[in-house]
Amino acid sequence: MEKRGFSIVELLIVVAILGIMAAIVVPQFQSQSERAKGTVGKDNLRILRSAIELYTAQHGGIPPGYESDDPETPPSSAVFYNQLVVDQTYMANIPKNPFNNLRNIRMVGNAEAFPEEAVDGFAWVYKPATKTIRFNWPGTDSNGLAYFDY
Repeated sequence: MEKRGFSIVELLIVVAILGIMAAIVVPQFQSQSERAKGTVGKDNLRILRSAIELYTAQHGGIPPGYESDDPETPPSSAVFYNQLVVDQTYMANIPKNPFNNLRNIRMVGNAEAFPEEAVDGFAWVYKPATKTIRFNWPGTDSNGLAYFDY
């Protein structure tokens, strides 16, 4: 009598081997994904910082975020967006935070202290008074550097 197909034991062995291989490979892919997101975040932060510096240089030392380029007014993310994106002189859009896929900016007022860690619900944290902008994500990269300190 001729056997056709696989026995249950043979199938279980194959499934166990595939499970072991997946357990080895999946964490490596996740690590690469985290590393890639960190790299994209750094590059997006570089783009934002360059746009802020260019705007500041072209507006008499006043960074974006202030209505009518008046640093006595409270900074606003809507004003920041209008100044850098609407006419597309500085950038086509606010870059996304690759970890949370947000584009919004948490504005820090002139007299307000800059947060020491990531703030929920925002892509970026920006204080126009000091031209400080940070990548808003908790945790650390593969080198142990906090994303918020990029």
